[in-house]
Amino acid sequence: MKGASNTPRLVIAGLAGDSGKSLVSMALLRVLRGAGIEVRAFKKGPDYIDAAWLSWASAAPARNLDSWMMGFEGVVRSFASHASEDGFNLVEGNRGLFDGVDIAGTHSTAELAKAIQAPVLLVMDVTKMTRTAAAVVLGCQHLDPDVRIAGVILNHVNGKRHEMVIREAIETSCGIPVVGVIPNLQKDALPERHLGLVTPEDHPCIAALHSLLDQVASKLDLTLIKQIANGVTALPAQTAIQVCDAAERRAGGGETTKVRVAVVRDAAFSFYYEENLEALRQAGAEVVFVSALHSTALPEDIDAIYIGGGFPEVHAARLDANVSFRKSLAEAAGDELPIYAECGGLMLLSRSIHWNGNRYEMANVLPFDIETSSKPQGHGYVEMLVDSINPYYPVGTILRGHEFHYSRIDPQTELPNSACLVRRGVGVCGGRDGLITRNVWASYTHVHAVATPEWAKGIINLARLHRTREGERLSLASARGNA
Repeated sequence: MKGASNTPRLVIAGLAGDSGKSLVSMALLRVLRGAGIEVRAFKKGPDYIDAAWLSWASAAPARNLDSWMMGFEGVVRSFASHASEDGFNLVEGNRGLFDGVDIAGTHSTAELAKAIQAPVLLVMDVTKMTRTAAAVVLGCQHLDPDVRIAGVILNHVNGKRHEMVIREAIETSCGIPVVGVIPNLQKDALPERHLGLVTPEDHPCIAALHSLLDQVASKLDLTLIKQIANGVTALPAQTAIQVCDAAERRAGGGETTKVRVAVVRDAAFSFYYEENLEALRQAGAEVVFVSALHSTALPEDIDAIYIGGGFPEVHAARLDANVSFRKSLAEAAGDELPIYAECGGLMLLSRSIHWNGNRYEMANVLPFDIETSSKPQGHGYVEMLVDSINPYYPVGTILRGHEFHYSRIDPQTELPNSACLVRRGVGVCGGRDGLITRNVWASYTHVHAVATPEWAKGIINLARLHRTREGERLSLASARGNA
């Protein structure tokens, strides 16, 4: 049980996407960390890339807070479990402040801010705007007075007079301070591609980004921002997040039984929730990382493989060239090693990826080819019903996750059996997801371990079963050899 505390915290929100939230968030984290303050970062919603940048800026794992998947109780518990009690905790919102899943703004950044009782700093793009900025802020204040908008950061300010008029209008009409004034700065220091920002691993020039963030930080009133973050009420005491309890760790072979789970993690496969990796460890796994780009084979003596999402299409030529690793992966699947693959992982297990007019060979574990598109083929929350027997989830389990992919399976392909009926979202096609072959699970849907505790249990139980069977097979072979 984590006791109630006045944990310093604030939410960085915007009126829409591309308002400057990420730049402000990273600049704040870096400058405060540089001042010796312990910082922790959180990202609202199911976003891997922004969370990766927040992790980079804070030098600590950033957590995702998503009330649609985790419930409001879950996000409060997760925040309380991972926040720094005496440092600085920043939550970066997504989309516009009140944008949720419906007309009421359910599961919006505003609702998250209320759930964790955090003040909000509103980042506003004020291009070609003056007093209207005050009207917009005033509208946000009146739309939901329970959301504490504590300050405004002006972005794309065109000179001193522009700043003076907007600042006076907001502070006079809205009664809150302007805590930052950011001029027009270079935009190419944080480039984008088809799924959003580039990842930290693929950024072409980190030095240019450092310079940009230093400029942003110099335009913020850090003293006032820290006062706002410190002026919060205490959160109620929370039970710490524990995605797998001791009884579950003992299940299937004793509390000391360890399994080894290989996680494919590199520039091509970087989409992992920190909680998912923690869930595997809590359930009794040793997590070992392997690169599909650089490793020549899977590690020895592993009991399961987890392949997350990422950008395999961007790195398809290098994956194609790494023949030995692809062969190792195919052999593992043939030996019925448990493999759980999400989105990019599904693509790696396919026969091939078609990208920019070229065909690249993949692991050939799944009997289909992947086509890429210039438009999203699936984007948003997913809800699935497990309606078929499979190695990972009990029939009847409801899975809530998300998808964001520009690829699709060749529609002419006859697919393997699938485990899930998609009740919301796209999935692989035809209202289905969760393809099953041997002990392989492949889906376009990503799940979060806090929202889906069955996920880690399924992988670890199957890994233990595989280890037991391998032990029995080796013992039998040894006995025959000594006969």
